[in-house]
Amino acid sequence: MTVLVAAFAAMIAVVGGTGIATGRATNADLRAVYLEDAKGVDLLARDTVNLLWARIHLTNFDSVSSPEELTKLLKDAHAMVDAANAAWAAFAKLPVPEADRARLQAADAARTRFVKTALEPAITALERSDLTTYRDLNTTQVPQLFAVYDAALQPLVKARFAYGQARFERSQSRYAMSVWLSGGLLLAALVLSVVARGVLGRTLVRPLERAIHVFERMAAGDLATRLDVATRAGHRDETARLMHAVASMQSGLQKMVGQVRTGSDAIAGATRQIAAGNADLSQRTEEQASSLEETASSMEELTSIVKQNADNARQASTLALNASGIAVKGGEVVGRVVETMAGINDSSKKIADIIGVIEGIAFQTNILALNAAVEAARAGEQGRGFAVVAGEVRGLAQRSATAAKEIKALIGDSVGRVRNGSKLVAEAGTVINEVVVAVKRVTDIMGEISAASDEQSSGIEQVNQAVTQMDQVTQQNAALVEQAAAAAESLEAQAEALRRAVSAFRVEHA
Repeated sequence: MTVLVAAFAAMIAVVGGTGIATGRATNADLRAVYLEDAKGVDLLARDTVNLLWARIHLTNFDSVSSPEELTKLLKDAHAMVDAANAAWAAFAKLPVPEADRARLQAADAARTRFVKTALEPAITALERSDLTTYRDLNTTQVPQLFAVYDAALQPLVKARFAYGQARFERSQSRYAMSVWLSGGLLLAALVLSVVARGVLGRTLVRPLERAIHVFERMAAGDLATRLDVATRAGHRDETARLMHAVASMQSGLQKMVGQVRTGSDAIAGATRQIAAGNADLSQRTEEQASSLEETASSMEELTSIVKQNADNARQASTLALNASGIAVKGGEVVGRVVETMAGINDSSKKIADIIGVIEGIAFQTNILALNAAVEAARAGEQGRGFAVVAGEVRGLAQRSATAAKEIKALIGDSVGRVRNGSKLVAEAGTVINEVVVAVKRVTDIMGEISAASDEQSSGIEQVNQAVTQMDQVTQQNAALVEQAAAAAESLEAQAEALRRAVSAFRVEHA
């Protein structure tokens, strides 16, 4: 195909070059014919005609009947001479072949002699009314010198016609050669077109028909129809490259469709798994949301209980503080009782010396016993034993007051009893001190319990808020899972549609 295109291009170049060369040569000849030959002949004719008209005007002098007509005649004669001179000057400026230079010089000399020595002097004689000179010049010099000028001018005119005829013959010869060359090239083009038709039919049309058949099968979804390019394996023209490109495109399209089919099947399976996973996740999310709702309800109840425990702990701490104060006061009272019992013990040793004042001591003892009973009553359960002791002390004091006379006899026994009572009171004081320490410890523990309850209440409140937020997030996750499930179903439908669309293509199986 490249050779045919090159041949056609060469023929077109030859025809075009020949036409351009012929046209240029013909145009040059036509230009020369017009500018040199035709224009030169025209200028010579103008010169001759104007000179003849000037002679005619001079000859018409005899028919002039008035001075005005004479003036007009002379004016016209001068105008004719000027026009002739202008035409001759323009002719002299034209290109002149070397062979015509001598003719041009001879004609110019004859013309100058005619105009300067005959025609213009005759016109001047008329202007001066010198009729003798006028008639002499007009009858002798003017016709003779004009004949000489005309004889010298004819070779120039014939040469111009000869040059024009030669250029015309050259143009005709070139035209004939161009016609023969164009005819030969046209015949060669016809032969070459017949050859090109066969070559193009074998190298271009048939492969294109096979390619069109393959494209039609591909449009119908059949990608398995192969394009046979083995017969053109040795060719490297454009058609062979096109066939190889079509075969490569078909192979690439088969691979692409196969990959798309495999990918669509994989996408369809994956979307089904995603849809199933989303459904399972949605169910578990709903269950988790329900569990979180129950947890939130339980946390609210636990918060209420912890708050109630914190309130009870604060009340218990307050009561423990009160009990601690009472225990401290009881310890102080017991301390005073211990001191009093010590004094009684000392007094019992000296009772023999101070028996006179026993009634006063009994009275004071009675008062102290009464105070001890009151403090024991305030101590509650802890002071019950002390109340009993205080009651006995009061009874002893009363009996001492009523039986002061008998105390001497019983002093020995009383001293022993007082000594034992002092021991018991000392032990009671120790117990009361331990109770005070224990109550203080209980008070501290209750304070710690109250603080811990407050912290637990605050922590449970935070946990309750976190559970509430988790419940909200879980509900949002449930909504998102539902949306994801819907999107997965839509993706599955699209993947199925893609799989059905790709399944319309038939490809070769490896």
